[in-house]
Amino acid sequence: MYTVGDYLLDRLHELGIEEIFGVPGDYNLQFLDQIISRKDMKWVGNANELNASYMADGHARTKKAAAFLTTFGVGELSAVNGLAGSYAENLPVVEIVGSPTSKVQNEGKFVHHTLADGDFKHFMKMHEPVTAARTLLTAENATVEIDRVLSVLLKERKPVYINLPVDVAAAKAEKPSLPLKKENSTSNTSDQEILNKIQESLKNAKKPIVITGHEIISFGLEKTVTQFISKTKLPITTLNFGKSSVDEALPSFLGIYNGKLSEPNLKEFVESADFILMLGVKLTDSSTGAFTHHLNENKMISLNIDEGKIFNESIQNFDFESLISSLLDLSEIEYKGKYIDKKQENFVPSNALLSQDRLWQAVENFTQSNETIVAEQGTSFFGASSIFLKSKSHFIGQPLWGSIGYTFPAALGSQIADKESRHLLFIGDGSLQLTVQELGLAIREKINPICFIINNDGYTVEREIHGPNQSYNDIPMWNYSKLPESFGATEDRVVSKIVRTENEFVSVMKEAQADPNRMYWIELILAKEDAPKVLKKMGKLFAEQNKS
Repeated sequence: MYTVGDYLLDRLHELGIEEIFGVPGDYNLQFLDQIISRKDMKWVGNANELNASYMADGHARTKKAAAFLTTFGVGELSAVNGLAGSYAENLPVVEIVGSPTSKVQNEGKFVHHTLADGDFKHFMKMHEPVTAARTLLTAENATVEIDRVLSVLLKERKPVYINLPVDVAAAKAEKPSLPLKKENSTSNTSDQEILNKIQESLKNAKKPIVITGHEIISFGLEKTVTQFISKTKLPITTLNFGKSSVDEALPSFLGIYNGKLSEPNLKEFVESADFILMLGVKLTDSSTGAFTHHLNENKMISLNIDEGKIFNESIQNFDFESLISSLLDLSEIEYKGKYIDKKQENFVPSNALLSQDRLWQAVENFTQSNETIVAEQGTSFFGASSIFLKSKSHFIGQPLWGSIGYTFPAALGSQIADKESRHLLFIGDGSLQLTVQELGLAIREKINPICFIINNDGYTVEREIHGPNQSYNDIPMWNYSKLPESFGATEDRVVSKIVRTENEFVSVMKEAQADPNRMYWIELILAKEDAPKVLKKMGKLFAEQNKS
């Protein structure tokens, strides 16, 4: 018999979802039977629900859709932090919650995983601020409601929530007769009119600049933007919140703009532009040098998923995805002006102890094309976001939500989504301690990223903002290099190393890149007081911001 559970899984597969993350619980076990019985779908069981939501987020950044499954109450609330991050940073993630039967819910019974008050909608209400759409499925509304919330997912690129009672998952349903459609906007402003404004402005500008952000990545439009820039040769920069939204190997890519923390020549070039085309950008504190940017909105056309501005006049109800794609149709635009000299230094290693500044120089020099850099929101993000990526490379960070520990599960989720792009994770010791449980999953699933654990004895970002010598920024010291063995790894699956010097780093980097069939687990010993220059400056700005 074809069921509601089958219908939901068919629709998820239609979105390109082939793996479902999560944790089993008694209210989702029958639905799990349906998942594992399929040949076109894989269950990836996590150590906890928070990590499942992080993995789904990483997967969605790479494959542009993801799903995870929890049980009612205790499971979904454990995952809500990860879901909030996906909402903040525009990731299309489907949360499926297995819940008690319709009869139990309708009768208000005091069953486990509830607040014993007979109200089964508490937790769905808690998800309202962090999901674009929510539904409690019944046998009667299931197929219509599944299509509704998934259409919102496609349109808004934000998480949706599906509450699936045990009996409803097993209820009879009809197979979908038509493909799932994205919910369309009713346009009050002509998309063609906006394109005409962009074309006219680019043709007339002497010093144009294109700035791209994270929403380009949310819609999978990186190749479109790269083609547009290749065709027009326009100067382009991105924020760190949107890094890799264009191929950084392009000659006209200038680097990362970050307000007063930008390289001086890049800052002057961007802020003196006579026309700014801003695509999918949100100006947040950590991506603008704590709001020290100077971008003239009277010289700007800005397009976002849900709003836009043409020279400081608001526009709405346009199709963001269609408009970005249509940039390729613009004609008679070819920039012939000058760019800026890029600050790229050749790295020659020595036997000196590894430092933050030298580490990121080495990473920039020795990364390869088609790799994915995953950088934790700590010293790693502020170091890695400043480097130039090689051709066809990708970058994952979480500069807006900034939940520490996020990147280890996210890197695994993304690596599952793209097995051809070797993932290089840079994560601090404090962050790793929050989510290290998924090391067991990585070993079991034979996932082979290169993991660099930065052991600098504590919470370095917090030390830079406040309390450099306070005990609350200290953490327990672990024997990080021994963790793979503790989680059951053998040398044929995981290579574990400790690195202290520049020469050792370059040597192990090359070894790991040449050995794609094993995970590399590399502990980098760095000084407690050391931090990237950008972070030191940002820490002072954040400290001032927290006083205002």
